[in-house]
Amino acid sequence: MDTMRERFISSTTRLLAEDPRLALVLADISAEGFRPAARAHPDRVINVGIREQLMIGVGGGLALTGLRPVVHTFASFLLERPFEQVKLDFGHQGVGGVLVSVGASYDWPAGGFTHMAPGDVALLDTLDDWTVHVPGHPDEAEALLRRAAPGDDRVYVRLSLQSNEHGWPVDGARFLTVREGRSGVVVAVGPMMDHVMAATEGMDVTVLYATTVRPFDAAGVRRAVGHGPADVVVVEPYLAGTSTAAVNDALADVPHRVLGLGVARREIRRYGRMEEHLAAHGLDPAGLRGRIGRFLGAGASR
Repeated sequence: MDTMRERFISSTTRLLAEDPRLALVLADISAEGFRPAARAHPDRVINVGIREQLMIGVGGGLALTGLRPVVHTFASFLLERPFEQVKLDFGHQGVGGVLVSVGASYDWPAGGFTHMAPGDVALLDTLDDWTVHVPGHPDEAEALLRRAAPGDDRVYVRLSLQSNEHGWPVDGARFLTVREGRSGVVVAVGPMMDHVMAATEGMDVTVLYATTVRPFDAAGVRRAVGHGPADVVVVEPYLAGTSTAAVNDALADVPHRVLGLGVARREIRRYGRMEEHLAAHGLDPAGLRGRIGRFLGAGASR
C-alpha cells in the first residue's frame, strides 16, 4: 500500500493536469516526486526552496490572481514557522487555498523536535473559517484532496505515515458511526481509528470515525449521545484536548463528561520510533484501553 504522501503526489499530479486553475507551491519537500508535474506545468508548479514564509506568501498571492494554490511541506514548517503569513496572506486577505502537510506529530522522530507538530490543529483553531481534514488512509486522503481542490475556501489536510488497515467512505463533513453501544461515545480521529477499535473491543460503546474535524460534526455527536447524561472520549493524533471545547459546545444543554486523549504537552526528547511515541503518549491499543476503561467505568464492559 502506498503512503498518504505518495498518494498526495500522484493525485495532485493528476489534478494539475485536469484543472488549469490549480497551482502547487513547494519548499523543497516532495519536490523530487513532483518533478514530472513541474516539467508538464512549469508555470503552475513553483518550488521556492527552504523559504517557508515565502511559500505561504506566494500561495496567497496566487490565490489573489484567481488560482487555487496547493501549498505543501512538513506540518511544522507549513503552519508553525510561517503562522503570521497563514493568518494574514490567506485569512486577512480573504482568499482560499489548500495546505497539505506531512510529518504529523512525530512521523519522523529522527528529524528531531523541529520536524514534529502536535500543536498544528490547535494553532489553526485560533483562526476562523478553516476546514481541517485528518485522513486515516491513503484512499481517504485522495478523496478529501479531490473534494478540496475545486473550491475557494481555506483547507488544511493533515497527512501521516500512520495509517489504518483500510479506508472508509468519508464525505468531508460527517462523522461515521462504526459501532453502537450504550456506555459512552468514543470519537476516533483519522489514523487513530484502528487503535481505538482494538482498544474498545468488547466494550459497550459507540465509536464514531472522524476525518473532518473542522467544522466539527456537532450534530453527529449529539445523535450518538442522545438525551444524556453522556461520557465522550475524543482520541486525536495531535495535542490532547484539541477538540474537547468543540464537544462541550455541541453538548452545552446535555449533562456530560469529556476526556481528550492525544499527544501530551510534555516533550519526549528520546526520539526513537513513531511506535514508541504512540506508546509513550498512551495512544497504542493497550494504553487507550486502560485510559478509556478507567474513564467510562465498569459499565463499559459488555
